[in-house]
Amino acid sequence: MLRFTAIFSAVACAMALASTPAQAQSGERTIKIYGFGAKSGVVRIFGIQSEAAMQAAADKINAAGGVTLGDGAKAKIVIDYLDDRCNAEEGINALRRIAAQPDAIVAIGPTCSNVAEPVFGILQKKVGDAGDSGIQFPIYTDVAAKGGLAGISEWSFRNVPSEAAMYKSVFEWVASTRKDLKTFWGGVEKDFAHSNATFNVMKDNAGKAGLEVLGQSEWLLADTSFSTQVREMKRANADVVAISAHPFTTCGVLKEMQRQGVKPKLMIGLTSSSSMETLQGCAQQAEGIIIPTSFAPVTAEAKAAAEAVAAKKSNMDLHNAAAWENVFTLKKVIEDQKIMGKPETLAADRKKMRDGLAALKQTQGLLGPVDRAADREAIKPYLFVQAKGGAWTVAHKP
Repeated sequence: MLRFTAIFSAVACAMALASTPAQAQSGERTIKIYGFGAKSGVVRIFGIQSEAAMQAAADKINAAGGVTLGDGAKAKIVIDYLDDRCNAEEGINALRRIAAQPDAIVAIGPTCSNVAEPVFGILQKKVGDAGDSGIQFPIYTDVAAKGGLAGISEWSFRNVPSEAAMYKSVFEWVASTRKDLKTFWGGVEKDFAHSNATFNVMKDNAGKAGLEVLGQSEWLLADTSFSTQVREMKRANADVVAISAHPFTTCGVLKEMQRQGVKPKLMIGLTSSSSMETLQGCAQQAEGIIIPTSFAPVTAEAKAAAEAVAAKKSNMDLHNAAAWENVFTLKKVIEDQKIMGKPETLAADRKKMRDGLAALKQTQGLLGPVDRAADREAIKPYLFVQAKGGAWTVAHKP
């Protein structure tokens, strides 16, 4: 009798739970957007902030009703973010793990260009090539900024600004507004793909703008001492010093410049250093530095996005602003391409996602429309910011 009563009670409890709203919601459709990037290591802040922006964008979409799938059902967006530690091998492994999931139709990432290049390299080069066994999986990059990477595979897309265009504009502006500037010296994180590639862009455009290039100092991403490099800089006594480095070593170099009394007439920084991390690390020493960027909270949309990300205890910059934009773009593609989000439609959904991204001629960015180039790169609006009084202020809108 006791056994029968226990069984009856258990069945009754189960029936009651099945009728509760919480259980009813468990059958709600979801669609997952994967991310991968550096959440540990020296540049971990960029991956952490990309994840926060993706989560904030998904929350906004879900609060407005979610995304409409191909069968008319509504689904909530779920974010899953993997750490690749800015390591090429781990980035490849992360992509392989994502591509093996039965709910994975697209990924946003990675953080580092030295990861993006080999990761794009294991994708199928040309869509429909039966002789190419590369992974057929769409990637939509938010951070890795080394020029030309999307051209590696027709499955790769990027929403990063053209640094070639931005620094060309910076040095043309300098040449037209600062006739007193005659000489140039550079500093570069030599072992970091993005920093190294962008420094070559800086140096080339400095010469084209009429500045005499006197030389350069080099250091590594993990370095903490910069006395020798700054002594070289001091001897050159250049009018313009450009530092192609991320916030961590940028601040180290700027503090050493202050210690040695190096005061160029103008400093120019790397796009990735137009962030709160630079101001938190060395606002006083960074005072006056000019940096081009594809994000600043200067539009209503940009301000709202920055506030949503701040609620996730993170800051918005040009990198995770792209992650935010990417999530909204993917929502549009899912709806336009009538993606189903079911295990049995996985291969078809991935192809629809790739084709939908490839078909986009323009997307909506936080600073305005973002055009799409034939090589699957973005043509983004940008402006120049300057560090003033512990904040980034708009110095010029090209």
